[in-house]
Amino acid sequence: MASLRLNKELETRLDHLAQTTGRTKTFYIRQLIEDHIDELEDRYIAESRLENPAGRLTSKKMRRELGLEN
Repeated sequence: MASLRLNKELETRLDHLAQTTGRTKTFYIRQLIEDHIDELEDRYIAESRLENPAGRLTSKKMRRELGLEN
């Protein structure tokens, strides 16, 4: 379980959306998280890899690791 605080503008918009559609604010918050968590994870993984790059492989080493080289 998590809780969050929204600024007044977001709270008002979320209230309006929920009242207009007959759905709960929780429904929309959950929907937003489900729809965008993959993007956030990808972004932070990419940023981390840019800050801490892994070692490089030559194409020959990569083919060997993938079992593509005899």
